[in-house]
Amino acid sequence: LGLCLLTWTLRGSEKSISWEVQRYDGWYNNLLHHSRGSVGARLLRLLPANYADGVYQALQEPHVPNARQLSNAVARGPSGLPSRRNTTALAVFFGFHVLSDILGTEKPGCPAEFLNIHIPSGDLVFDPAGTGDVVLPFQRIHWAMETGQSPNSPREQTNEVTSWLDGSSIYGPLHSWSDALRSFSGGQLASGPGGRIPRETDGRVHMWKALDPSTGQGGPQGIYDLGSAWGNENRFVQAVSIAWFRYHNHLAAVLAQGHPTWSDEDLFQHTRKWVIATFQSIVLYEWLPTLLGTQVPEYKGYQQHLDPSLSPEFVAAAGQFLATMVPPGIYKRDPKCQFQKVPGPGGSFPAMRLCNSYWSREVHRRVLRMWRAAPVAIGVASPALPCPHYAFESTTDYWYGPLKYSRTDYVASCLQRGRDLGLPTYNQARERFGLKPVQNWSDFAPYLDWDALGVLEKVAALYANNTAGLELLPGGMLEADGSLFSAIILDQFVRLRDGDRFWFENTKNGLFTVEETRKIRNTTFHDVLAAVTYADPTDLQPHVFVWSKGDPCPQPQQLTAQHLANCTPMMVLDYFKGSGAGFGIIICVLCCLPLVTLFVAWIVAILRKRDFQKLQQKQSPTMEWHGPKTDSSPVYIQLQADEVLKVLDRTGSVLRSISLKAYHRVEVILSSNKGNKALLLKSPKEYDLVLLFSEEAERSNFIGKLQSYLEENGLELHMSEMKEQSLMKRAVTQEQRKQILETFFRHLFAQVLEINRSDAGELNFESSQKAKESLTCELSRVEFAEALGLKAHSMFVDSMFSLADKDGNGYISFREFLDILVVFMKGSPQEKSKVMFRMYDIDENGFLSKEEFLRMLRSFIEISNNCLSRDQAEQVTESMFRASGFQDRDELTWEDFHYMLRDHDNELRLTQLCIKGVPEVLKQNLHNHASFIRKKEPKSRPPVFARVNQYQLHLYTEAKRKKYERNKVQQKIQEFKRFVENYRRHIVCVVLFSAITTGVFVERAYYYAFASPSTGIAQTTFVGIIISRGSAACISFMYSYILLTMCRNLITVLRETFLNHYIPFDAAVDFHRWVAMVALIFSVLHTAGHIVNVYIFSVTPLSVLSCLFSNVFMDDGSQLPQKYYWWFFQTIPGMTGVLLLVILAVMYVFASRHFRRVSFQSFWVTHHLYMLLYILVIIHGSYALIQQPRFHIYFIIPALIYSADKLLSLSRKKVEISVVKAELLPSGVTHLQFQRPQDFDYKSGQWVRIACVALGTSEYHPFTLTSAPHEDTLSLHIRAVGPWTTRLRELYSPESLALIGKLPKLYLDGPFGEGHQEWNKFKVSVLVGGGIGVTPFASILKDLVFKSSINSKLQCKKIYFIWVTRTQRQFEWLADIIREVEEADRNSLVSVHIYITQLAEKFDLRTTMLYICERHFQKVLNKSLFTGLHAITHFGRPPFVPFFSSLQEVHREVQKIGVFSCGPPGMTKSVEKACQQLNKKDQTYFAHHYENF
Repeated sequence: LGLCLLTWTLRGSEKSISWEVQRYDGWYNNLLHHSRGSVGARLLRLLPANYADGVYQALQEPHVPNARQLSNAVARGPSGLPSRRNTTALAVFFGFHVLSDILGTEKPGCPAEFLNIHIPSGDLVFDPAGTGDVVLPFQRIHWAMETGQSPNSPREQTNEVTSWLDGSSIYGPLHSWSDALRSFSGGQLASGPGGRIPRETDGRVHMWKALDPSTGQGGPQGIYDLGSAWGNENRFVQAVSIAWFRYHNHLAAVLAQGHPTWSDEDLFQHTRKWVIATFQSIVLYEWLPTLLGTQVPEYKGYQQHLDPSLSPEFVAAAGQFLATMVPPGIYKRDPKCQFQKVPGPGGSFPAMRLCNSYWSREVHRRVLRMWRAAPVAIGVASPALPCPHYAFESTTDYWYGPLKYSRTDYVASCLQRGRDLGLPTYNQARERFGLKPVQNWSDFAPYLDWDALGVLEKVAALYANNTAGLELLPGGMLEADGSLFSAIILDQFVRLRDGDRFWFENTKNGLFTVEETRKIRNTTFHDVLAAVTYADPTDLQPHVFVWSKGDPCPQPQQLTAQHLANCTPMMVLDYFKGSGAGFGIIICVLCCLPLVTLFVAWIVAILRKRDFQKLQQKQSPTMEWHGPKTDSSPVYIQLQADEVLKVLDRTGSVLRSISLKAYHRVEVILSSNKGNKALLLKSPKEYDLVLLFSEEAERSNFIGKLQSYLEENGLELHMSEMKEQSLMKRAVTQEQRKQILETFFRHLFAQVLEINRSDAGELNFESSQKAKESLTCELSRVEFAEALGLKAHSMFVDSMFSLADKDGNGYISFREFLDILVVFMKGSPQEKSKVMFRMYDIDENGFLSKEEFLRMLRSFIEISNNCLSRDQAEQVTESMFRASGFQDRDELTWEDFHYMLRDHDNELRLTQLCIKGVPEVLKQNLHNHASFIRKKEPKSRPPVFARVNQYQLHLYTEAKRKKYERNKVQQKIQEFKRFVENYRRHIVCVVLFSAITTGVFVERAYYYAFASPSTGIAQTTFVGIIISRGSAACISFMYSYILLTMCRNLITVLRETFLNHYIPFDAAVDFHRWVAMVALIFSVLHTAGHIVNVYIFSVTPLSVLSCLFSNVFMDDGSQLPQKYYWWFFQTIPGMTGVLLLVILAVMYVFASRHFRRVSFQSFWVTHHLYMLLYILVIIHGSYALIQQPRFHIYFIIPALIYSADKLLSLSRKKVEISVVKAELLPSGVTHLQFQRPQDFDYKSGQWVRIACVALGTSEYHPFTLTSAPHEDTLSLHIRAVGPWTTRLRELYSPESLALIGKLPKLYLDGPFGEGHQEWNKFKVSVLVGGGIGVTPFASILKDLVFKSSINSKLQCKKIYFIWVTRTQRQFEWLADIIREVEEADRNSLVSVHIYITQLAEKFDLRTTMLYICERHFQKVLNKSLFTGLHAITHFGRPPFVPFFSSLQEVHREVQKIGVFSCGPPGMTKSVEKACQQLNKKDQTYFAHHYENF
């Protein structure tokens, strides 16, 4: 059975194959030791390894001589010396062919290790410039990876071909190789065109394709498929290989004629058997005796226990022995003994120069012509060296070089190879082979020629006259008789013969009969050549390896280097030559990806903005142009009967009014190009009106109406035309008018306050003409109102404007404004109240009637956009008259009016006109007027205002407490402590995540730097690999676990568990952004690392790359690496990497705050590229270019969790929700009330994501629920600020609903938790809502009212709600909720403070009077004049620092106060700064949670 398993049985073979067919890979030749002599078998050490460390490190300088110096000393000699035994050149090159059959140690080891040859300075060949920097690379050969680990198991090299003389140089060392060489027809090997030579390689056979050192040419052209990868090394070895190729086909043809019934397999195996036997016979019994000059011992039969493995001594000695016999050139002749000239550089020469024939890329026809004569030429007695130590420059200076060097020193390389193999010393080897060791250098002298004595002296000097240190190779080369090399070579071939079970003389293997064996023994290489060449057998000498006197065609003369062409000098290849510009362009393109994406995003933003504007102007085709850098806005033009042209916005609000009364002629300029759509209406004392129409017909229609209107009012219309660009330049824009007014006010205040011109803001670049223009300009009613921050049509402005406009021309001049300003800036309280009295004394009778007082009061109230009923206004009036004792009077004198304001004298003293353009030097002297909460003061200190439960409102005075007076360092320390205390969960999570990320980076970086499998990649690109691999691991980790931050359903559930005490789930989005930014940094690092890698790989020879990427590259000797663009665009990792960079650039740019706000849909679409990103990441790593895929290690768990969370959301999204109520509220707010899905449980402050079915189901937007958990329906208040919310508002408008007939349905996803729902976990909570950001607090306040009504137990004992709004009418719906809270709040749980920001924070004239009226109104009705609520109303922006400081005083027993803010980023930042500032104290600290909209 065992014999059957070991027998090579071939499918389809006939019964003619009766023997065991020998395997191609050498296995099972020895049935006891199956791997002996097989491909990949270890070399057999005959002596212990001689390594520097006893394990694997080769001996190098200074322990042994420099290889180049030793080569020059031991091998350099005169060229052209004849062989003593008349050995022909054919014997030498036949020997190289024999070595290729049994020896394959050229494969470089992995990881790549180098024993570079340092060239001495001034070397005539390699360093003629004397730089001393030239190093010839030398790469160590392949070794068994399991060896070289300890002195007990030193490094052992492997043989990559079979060690047997089995014709592997003809048929290949593998079955697949042999199949690739076969034609599978007639038992023949495949041939090229003409059938005479092998075919050129096509990549199916791994042929060595080194560059031609004389031309630099590479590639497969001229490289033929042979049994040995190195069969094309030079033309002469190639000729021997072709001879055997043809001999096989010759025998196959003969057998086919004699056995026409045999199959291709039968013919091939019979032929192979005979060719191998003939090859064995010629090698052992013809070539070897000729080479060594001694007979081979008789064959005594197969010896199973004899180990035939090649020894390192043989590997080094055989190649060196043959190299010393290589001639400088070879004659070329035809069969008629006609010697031919050979073309070469510089002319024709008598012979082919060997140094210019390595890896020659001859075309097919030329090679065929050459091969006809080549065997005859080789058979001629060509010169070989008379003694082993001489070598010509072809081997010492011009051997084909490794890596990027075209030339090298073959002898020096052999010396380095001996050190790589760990060869024993010369004397140790002699003793092993039964030779007498050399004790003194003089022992060599009797055996050396007279001219070699100088060689001995040089070698002795290099070894410091120590014969014990003499290495094997130089010692063997010093021998005149070559006894050591001969002994080593003979020993090896005898062992190969005697240990080969398939040796042709072994009668027990059933291969041949005795007669057949005798026939094979009688076949010589002369017979082989005669059979395969066109020459007559008599044209060849009988013994082709030796030339004897009388043999045909003696050579004309002994060839020397002087007769031949010069060897082409060494060239150093630049692998990166010509690639610098392209490589730089690729890097620039990669760096510009974000810029390109920014440009695309900018284009998208413009288009979206344009679409939004189109959406806004659906009903308004006219646009007003404001300036070159300002967006146009849709407007309506209204022509009033009182000669006033009004400009309205799309809501019908008046933007500006242009009075035409003062104009006798109205000037209009029309554009004459670009579609004739622009119109400029000049307004001399104001800024001009520029209108853009969608069509010329609309402009013509407007001009017609305007002309008719002006004719009706007796005004003249003057029209002219110019190009649109000129029209725009001529127009005075609002911005230009603003600059004029700023100069106006600066000079105005400069005169009033008597300050320097520089303090007034007069700029050096302002020309006197511009200043004059500013000072001579006059303010219109609108500009005067804008300067006061009021509306032009308000009663207050009418009264003030009429008072200031002394000449009654409808404009206020510089002098008129100066007069009124002096009173308010420098006047006394009496003067200010007199101005107020005169403003509202309409009939100018010196008395202020109740009706006039009521008008004054209503003018103040009008400022706040509040429609106060007449009854309420009369109540305030009566209250103020009664409080001053004037209840019986109907009119007031100025003295009475001033007495009425007696309690507010301080306020009047601070009263000013709050005008835009106040210089900074003035602002420093203006006092802020703010309010704050304090505990009840002692009774001895009367309160200023009425009590609000146990808290009172007081004017703010700075509290001076010594314990707070700390230096800045202490404050910073306290601030840091509070920051850590407030954000300890965040800090822990960030630190933990950062530590894991750092650990992942360090682990991968350390692994590839020091602990990775021995591929040598760290030695090739150390920095690039640790950066790229470390960052790749971090990217895998971060891009995987970033998914968890988007598991909204999971986060909502987990934040209700104990984990919320340790993990800040509310910061998931912020953490998502932080992880994304860090991951982006690592992505950039990963890219930078790979850019370094690509550059290094682009200049790394193929022999090294084949070690690094064994599954991608195969070393074919060319050494040419792939270009940089191959790595980027022709590999899976490269292409996917570039695509990933593009996707990342798109995702990150569109996810930025600006573009997210401009085009949420673009953000939504581009962010869904994350699915493609993960697919590409998986593909990117699956190619396993450097390591096995690891992304799944990090990705699987987060992906499964995220998928489950997403499926849950998708299941909800598929349910359509009916809208119960839709209401359009002021300020663009849309109120939607819709059904509450079954099992929809949520908490106050939570939010949902909705999509409208009518607007598309793919775009979801987040909104906070304004309904309370106890309500049966859900409600949202959505402000129209973008395209989607604007379309939503339009969709639910009465006009759209009338067309649709029903309320469009919604898709709902949620609820999701956020920080605002933590309000009830603090004893004291402060809720700060700004703008539409009050929506979460609406839900919270409703919930609070409900829980209070059912006496639910609450942890929170006090809530302060701060409502920041431009006007209270902006969100009247919230006022209703606050009113409900006030009515249900029996325990004084909630304190509401409303800040109306439309009014100036400084107490100017109007706010002073409003303040007085507000307090009187609260006295009478206990309600706010503006909101109708009990809540305190403040003017201006909330002073968070003093407000929070007062809370610290009131709630000293509370350690932590929760602050929850939601609104514009500016407001939340102000709250955050106030919390940080107060947290510097060692009192109660503020924990701030915020959300921006």
